[in-house]
Amino acid sequence: MSILSTMVNAIPVAPLKICPLPGCESQAAEIVSCLDDLQNRLFKMKTDDSAHFNYSLDSFLLDCKCPRFGSGEAKGYVEQSVRGVDLYLICDVCNHSVTYKMRGMENYYSPDDHYQNLKRIISISAGKAHRINVIMPFLYESRQHKRSGRESLDSALALQELTDMGVSNIITFDAHDPKIVNSVPLCGFENFYPTYQFLQALFENVKDINIDTDHLMIISPDEGAMSRAKYFSNVLGVDMGMFYKRRDYSVIINGKNPIVAHEFLGSSLEGKDTIIVDDMIASGESMLHVAQEIKERGARRVYICATFGLFTEGLERFDEFYENGYFDKIITTDLIYQMPELQSRPWFASAGLSVYIANIIYAMNHDVSLEPIIDNTNKINELINEFHLG
Repeated sequence: MSILSTMVNAIPVAPLKICPLPGCESQAAEIVSCLDDLQNRLFKMKTDDSAHFNYSLDSFLLDCKCPRFGSGEAKGYVEQSVRGVDLYLICDVCNHSVTYKMRGMENYYSPDDHYQNLKRIISISAGKAHRINVIMPFLYESRQHKRSGRESLDSALALQELTDMGVSNIITFDAHDPKIVNSVPLCGFENFYPTYQFLQALFENVKDINIDTDHLMIISPDEGAMSRAKYFSNVLGVDMGMFYKRRDYSVIINGKNPIVAHEFLGSSLEGKDTIIVDDMIASGESMLHVAQEIKERGARRVYICATFGLFTEGLERFDEFYENGYFDKIITTDLIYQMPELQSRPWFASAGLSVYIANIIYAMNHDVSLEPIIDNTNKINELINEFHLG
């Protein structure tokens, strides 16, 4: 069943508005274009749309601004009324390209700056908008999700702060630890996975990949990525292998114990294509070492799929490993900001999720089940069949 067919007899909860925070403007424009297409297709399916007349708007887009004073302090404002609308705020806390002036000097936004802007726009809209929803693809402070010693619990505090401010739903992708939902048990918390979009991008870029146990293996780079790798291997019907990190717990470097070695658990990699799946590439050091280990174990080709490509220490190391033949392609989603220099690399491919996000927003706005969107297995099976048919 298509998601639109579930909306034919459904009435939206309120007029829909999409509000991109600074740094999300281009992504929001793509989502709005997809929403326009969805609305046009839905109206053609309806026999009587008179009940939906008051829910149709000239534009789904709502503009907001977060200007700075010379001291670095900021304020937020929206340029249209939000009263009575179903508001979706899009916030990319990883976009480091946004700048502001403080005392005449240019500064780059940190995740904290993006999060503060989000709270500013929520404070404007609370009590006026019919419902406030936050789309935060990379969950703020998601890697600080559990306490180890004398540490703060930043992710849980942020989620509780958003719900206390009146946010009804939080939408994220591939949360570093899905159990973070336990910190806000009374709030709508949706955690989506871009598995289908990864495979779609892979098939578009690799035309000669063979999907069977003799030619393909899914690799988990560590214990934390096991569930992702397990789903990939099950839906593709191939074997899975896993690396685990052996660390030196007697030493702390940059706040963490250094990795001594990557140990592999799995069958032979000789002559097989491999797909490494994980939630993010930060510095990439660990991922590159895994790719090198796989290649040295006789793998034919190495593909890396990561939901978020942060590349916090630049691209030079990836260029070096690509030229040495340790991996063949890296695929990340466009859920967060992608540097222009990254997009120009021959080893990089992007998996687009604007259509997926638009479907999620439109379904939630019509208050229908998200099951057709969440369950990607049938769509993946169709995609694999199409790929086999050429």
